[in-house]
Amino acid sequence: MNQQIATVIGGQGFIGRALVRRLLELGWNCWVTDRGVIWPQPDRPLGRVFYCAGMTADYLRDPAATMEAHAGLLSRVLQSAHYESLVYLSSTRLYDALPSSEVSAREDVGLLINPLDPRHLYDVSKLAGESLCHVLGQGRARVARLSCVYNDESDEDGFLPELLKKVASTRSNETLHISSSPHFCRDYVHVSDVVRALIDIAQHGKQPTYNVASGQNLRNDALADMVLTHSARRIVFDLDRTPSSPTVVSIQRMQAEFGWSPTSLEQRIAPWLQSLSRTP
Repeated sequence: MNQQIATVIGGQGFIGRALVRRLLELGWNCWVTDRGVIWPQPDRPLGRVFYCAGMTADYLRDPAATMEAHAGLLSRVLQSAHYESLVYLSSTRLYDALPSSEVSAREDVGLLINPLDPRHLYDVSKLAGESLCHVLGQGRARVARLSCVYNDESDEDGFLPELLKKVASTRSNETLHISSSPHFCRDYVHVSDVVRALIDIAQHGKQPTYNVASGQNLRNDALADMVLTHSARRIVFDLDRTPSSPTVVSIQRMQAEFGWSPTSLEQRIAPWLQSLSRTP
């Protein structure tokens, strides 16, 4: 059997590193690159491209770099003739503006964008990338919209790892105060599940877009109950805000095509929390 070739653009990032580790474990030949590489590469076979380059929390600090990362570089990569398939990492944040009457955020739902809202620069740039995949990809490029991806408390940033770090530094039966609302909720999906999904989509995907998510929203107060149950650490959220309820991200397409069944957040972090409960 010929060795699989992968090109991971943005392979030094959080998801990219995890993806590269798994591909190497599976025996793939990986070329790991970043946004600084000049494209196209005229003579290099790219194999299956995983486009992990992007700007997240820092997207407003450099709007031009955000657009280049999410669309400009992608356009040049898609015009290369030397790739078998491409998976573009997008985000379920695109569903944030959906009305609460929208019961389920499916991949084909119409999206609401306001270019006057600076927050929507992220959405516009990601949607530009998605559109390029569909127009230039000639059926070889697919989009993976990811929800809140986590690993554990060692992650560099993000609400959940920051919370877990604080839980770890809190003594048993003490109370931890967090500047957030108990009503905020997120869809959490573990990075190992995400990596498996990306490889499945790259090799066997048939649809243009896939939601890679847990399909369940977890409220902060439910997260606090989980932490208390497994670690005897109490969390109090200090902000009294009740945002509109976000829609639930549909994972029916992933389930039907790949038997998608991601592990729940509680299953992932309960053993770690229980280890804390055995310390004073």
